[in-house]
Amino acid sequence: MASSGNEEVPGGAPESEGDRPQWPGSGYSQMPPGPQLHQPPTPLRAAVPATRSDATVWVVCAAVGFLVGQIVALIAISVAAGLTGNGNRLAAIENLAAPPAWYIGSGLVGLWVGFFLGPVLASRVRGTKHLAADLGVAFRPADLWGIAIGIGGQVLVTLLYLPFISHLSNFNAPTTKLTGGAHGASFLVISVLTVVGAPFFEELFFRGLLLRGLLGLFGATGSRTSTGAARVVLIGLAVVLDGLLFGLAHGELEQLAGLAVFGCILAVVALKTQRLGMNMVSHATFNLVAVLAIVSNRSGVIH
Repeated sequence: MASSGNEEVPGGAPESEGDRPQWPGSGYSQMPPGPQLHQPPTPLRAAVPATRSDATVWVVCAAVGFLVGQIVALIAISVAAGLTGNGNRLAAIENLAAPPAWYIGSGLVGLWVGFFLGPVLASRVRGTKHLAADLGVAFRPADLWGIAIGIGGQVLVTLLYLPFISHLSNFNAPTTKLTGGAHGASFLVISVLTVVGAPFFEELFFRGLLLRGLLGLFGATGSRTSTGAARVVLIGLAVVLDGLLFGLAHGELEQLAGLAVFGCILAVVALKTQRLGMNMVSHATFNLVAVLAIVSNRSGVIH
């Protein structure tokens, strides 16, 4: 039988297309009518979390994932210390300005376990169980514009700090701690982790999971929420908070402003493209520029 403009909802009033949850700017509803209900949404049409309750669970999953990542990172570092015969020197190594590559690598991989667990939990408990579709993991040729965004991000951060850089004595300390103890093959491994691993897992977590959760929590993703200027403010609040949390998560006070600004840029990119492909390319380019700067003069902002 041909379908009318409204779907009959058992036990309730007809549900119009406009009542279905929307991802800001997507123009697509979460669940297409008819037999497509049981098909996973494509990344461009993903509109989860669907309700504010779901969004709250997504934010909780982000918090759980971050906490688990911290714990697993500590465990991974301890195991790596034992395997390398540095178990009794771990406390001293933690305070080094330039820790060895095994310390940095094991910590990053441990952290990413939590960054992956959070999105998986959110997709399974309050999503469609299709991780890539729920979080918008997809790539298009246009995502290569992310190269320009990543380079521009490093230029913007440089300009942001230019008036103050001479007064920031520890500005390069995080970069030195991340790469300063690595040379040769070790430096190559750390570079691959920061240019390939960090963009994938951090974008999956911060822009795939956390940003979508914040948008839904603030009521910025449904057609029944405020419209016009009020909705723009809600979306802006989610973008700024996502960027700020991105910066704070790195625990680098002097680089917080630059990381938060770049995090906001990445959040806007995610909103505009409705996927994470361009984000990951932008993030990877941003980190690659920093790695190249380290090769030349051991400075730069990575993350």
